[in-house]
Amino acid sequence: MHGTTTANWTRKEQNGGWSPQRRNLIGACLAHLLHDGYTDQLYALLPVWQPEFGLSYAGLAMVRALYYGTMGGLQVPADRLAGKLSPRAALALATFIAAAGYLVMAVPVGFPGLCVGLVLAGAGSSVQHPRASLLVMNTYGNASRGPLGIYNFAGDLGKAVFPAIVALLLPIVAWRPVSGLMSLVGLAVAFSLLAVVPRQPFTHSTEKADAEGGDGRGFGLLLAIGALDTAARMGYLLFLPFLLHAKGGHEAAIGIGLVLIFAGGALGKACCGWLGQHLGVVLSVIVTEAATALLMVATLMSPLGLALVLLPLLGIVLNGTSSVLYGTVPELARKGEAGRAFALFYTGVIGAGGLAPIAYGAIADHSNRTVGVIAAAMTAAAVIPLVLALSPFLREGRSETVGP
Repeated sequence: MHGTTTANWTRKEQNGGWSPQRRNLIGACLAHLLHDGYTDQLYALLPVWQPEFGLSYAGLAMVRALYYGTMGGLQVPADRLAGKLSPRAALALATFIAAAGYLVMAVPVGFPGLCVGLVLAGAGSSVQHPRASLLVMNTYGNASRGPLGIYNFAGDLGKAVFPAIVALLLPIVAWRPVSGLMSLVGLAVAFSLLAVVPRQPFTHSTEKADAEGGDGRGFGLLLAIGALDTAARMGYLLFLPFLLHAKGGHEAAIGIGLVLIFAGGALGKACCGWLGQHLGVVLSVIVTEAATALLMVATLMSPLGLALVLLPLLGIVLNGTSSVLYGTVPELARKGEAGRAFALFYTGVIGAGGLAPIAYGAIADHSNRTVGVIAAAMTAAAVIPLVLALSPFLREGRSETVGP
């Protein structure tokens, strides 16, 4: 039966059609692109919200945490609720809810409306990561590391495109109409998901992958590493628009800077995936985190032109580490709990990404922005000893040698 089904997919692809397998991947990538774009376009809005609502750096981080913290905190319960629906229905419904959140933000009801909209959008986005990741893993089984890399790349593509669009629109359109426009984009994506993802999605057996699952200790270390990596990234991104502005950059320069760092991040998924394949998880993470810390400090001390040149390089290592870590989740998950492991992993990394900028913002408020950026760089460096401790739990550390 499995051979017949595979043959049918092959004939569909040869005839120009999309197989259910490919449609699942496209749907997961489309959802990831939209929801990650929704998350990171907030960075382009922060400089607008600061003077309008009279917010400090810590206040900005707390406002952003309404979205980010909600998205992270609801990962596990949202995954359980969404598990009662098909992946198609779960992803489409979650996208509708996130789009509704941006629509609420567009309504001119003041600061309370902004906060309600952020919470609603965050709740919608909480479903995407565990459900779409599990859809890809179930579709491709033991061959899911490559498709998961494509899925991750789609998310970074959204991070590059959405903030750029928002940053380019803000000088000519007020932020509330921009929020309404992004809500319409989300509604369009939700309808597209209903059209693309099959009603009866293909499911690949993951029994072998589950049988090789970890004992939980290695997963705990991986979660800690992912949380620190995300905290450092989000802390730096909190300061980036203000860092560029202090160097003489205005709205256009800030928009270009965000495009450069997020485009570098998208490239980093492919580059660091290759790096992980050739150097292994441990050495790859050491290289990327060390480079992240050094480049953060370099952009801090550079003039505007040089900082813009360095931002794509920083983006590569800043986001590339997460790709290496993310593909390791199924390997270290307990037997039969890959879906829950994805939800827990995202709870940790998203929670860290939501809370850590508050701490960095408080540091900057009580000292200065330079100290805040240096604190983020030190957090990236702190990952290195942890990934060395993770080595014995990885297949490459136990029995496999990474080839050239």
